[in-house]
Amino acid sequence: MKSVIHSINNKLIGVAEGYSQMNNMAEIGKRAERFGAKKTLETFTGLALSGRVVRISPIPMKPKIAAFPKCYLEQIAGDRSMSVFDWIEMAGGLDADGLEMYEGFFTSLDDAYIDSVGEAIRSAGFAMPMLCCSPDFTQPDPADRQRAVEHEAEMIRITRRLGGPRSVCRVLSGQRRPEVRTNEGIEWVVDCIRQLLPVAREYDVVLGMENHYKDGFWKYPEFAQKKEVFLKILEAIPDRNNFGVQYDPSNAIVAGDDPIDWLRAVQDRVVSMHASDRSLSHGATIEDLRQSDGTLGYSAKLKHGVVGKGLNDYPSIFGLLARNQYSGWISIEDGMNGMEEMAESLAFLRRMVDRHFAAPVSPPE
Repeated sequence: MKSVIHSINNKLIGVAEGYSQMNNMAEIGKRAERFGAKKTLETFTGLALSGRVVRISPIPMKPKIAAFPKCYLEQIAGDRSMSVFDWIEMAGGLDADGLEMYEGFFTSLDDAYIDSVGEAIRSAGFAMPMLCCSPDFTQPDPADRQRAVEHEAEMIRITRRLGGPRSVCRVLSGQRRPEVRTNEGIEWVVDCIRQLLPVAREYDVVLGMENHYKDGFWKYPEFAQKKEVFLKILEAIPDRNNFGVQYDPSNAIVAGDDPIDWLRAVQDRVVSMHASDRSLSHGATIEDLRQSDGTLGYSAKLKHGVVGKGLNDYPSIFGLLARNQYSGWISIEDGMNGMEEMAESLAFLRRMVDRHFAAPVSPPE
């Protein structure tokens, strides 16, 4: 019976977590409960003990939740009034499974320093599933683009060192410079990402291209902010093992697009997700904020707030993710109005995951 329990436990909650050698039901139950498989496991166990046969439907891992300190981006990566170690310590009380990092958080790329960051993350009880990077592949000078490729390649190595295999390293297209023609920019971006794919394969890291608005330290918004441009780049890179989409519904809103339509267009290629929310100031409408190019930008009338209380239709978003058996990470970008709001947002995301990623069992034969 013990070998049967191990076998089913492995299918339900994954040997990759290092739990395939569990040898008692209490440990299996705790781990199963965390990933939403406890009911399935108990049902199977009871049926197996009674000698009955049951079909277990394939059950994807539940998405895990990470936290990203958008609220402290300037302090950690800008004026350095906070360190990444300060943030890791502050995050200790959050109900998150992992902490997303940003390339600007690091004061060194030496192995010893990066390892100390990784040790701090693990000691706080977290994984490091996603590294937020902002390569600029639309620079007109080919030498500048090559330097951006080389830097991103180094970030891929850092991603693997901190997060292990299958961690996600973000890529962007670059800045939407007025002098860069659309077709020309697409060609440059595709060429740069193609150069990075062999590096991603070598380190078993996934490149996640985000539908982004604008890096906080850039002059211009994202080149591929609009869905039409983004999809042309995506379609030109068919690799599905080491390249995909980092979906951000709030950035779709900022781009003047519908977040659900955005997700439908890329749903089978999502490898990671950012979760935040925006609300309109009293009396403001989307059309009031729309600019000449159709985007909204970061208007002062578009407020950052608790996830689930803004413009995003998260029940529909999670429903689509579940139907596509999404099992990657969801990283929350919040805390702009305090850590209490970040905790509230995390609790909302937990409820969404639990509601939409249940673990069904087929009826017994």
